[in-house]
Amino acid sequence: MPYPFRHSICSELYEKRPFAQTCQSIRQAGYTGIEIAPFTLAEDAGSIAPLRRREIRSAMEEAGLQFVGLHWLLAGPPGLHVTTPDLALRTRSWEYLRQLVDLCADLGNDGVMVFGSPKQRSSTGGLTRGEATRNFVDGLAGLAPHALARGVTLSVEAIPADQANDVVNTLDEAAAVVGEISSPAVRTMFDCHNTADESAPHAVLLDRHFDLIRHVHLNELDGRHPGTGSYDFQPLLEVLARRGYAGWLSLEVFDFRPGADWIARESLGYMEARIAQLT
Repeated sequence: MPYPFRHSICSELYEKRPFAQTCQSIRQAGYTGIEIAPFTLAEDAGSIAPLRRREIRSAMEEAGLQFVGLHWLLAGPPGLHVTTPDLALRTRSWEYLRQLVDLCADLGNDGVMVFGSPKQRSSTGGLTRGEATRNFVDGLAGLAPHALARGVTLSVEAIPADQANDVVNTLDEAAAVVGEISSPAVRTMFDCHNTADESAPHAVLLDRHFDLIRHVHLNELDGRHPGTGSYDFQPLLEVLARRGYAGWLSLEVFDFRPGADWIARESLGYMEARIAQLT
């Protein structure tokens, strides 16, 4: 029997498709989980009304999908920044993330919030990389108790420097942040696309930090969907299976041109074929 990985997909691939229809399409493609980019629900997703939150949750449940969590957290509203020296803006940005914690908890149980958003966390306003990183860590530490109370995991995503980010570029650095905060509500994740600054083999990194990794994003190094490039997923899958990974394999792509339904089906078929080859 192949290892029972759980497969989810990120919602922005379906662009302007109505949410209920998106859920049905995802389930028909064979996925059992959905990961949501908040800006696809509303520009200010933190202000989504309780009734609409219940409608979104019902649409997922009716399609037979499990809510996985949120990512692309700060793509909207515009202007947010969590490490800026502007205290008022920094406070407002972290307060928005607090609102997203509540949204995440309202949409489903045991959700993950993947904190990427490189443009909204990189150093700015004359701060050094170290000063910006300190603001990032302090903000996460301040948010962690609320996330823990709501059953949400904040997942620190390593984003390489080639994405105009200088705050937490590698998985080692992300793990160090998790260790410093020392809260069960703060963990990290692995994204194949965000590995430009890694020097160790990816399977080695995954094994090294496995106990802190809550989530995995699947994609090619250039951001296309699995099977369109040369990325070797087999070593990653072998580590995850050997270590008993219980989280999600979540498809996140950045090139939508082949079409959402085709990408979803082809990617899942490709990954299932790789999983079937595990010994």
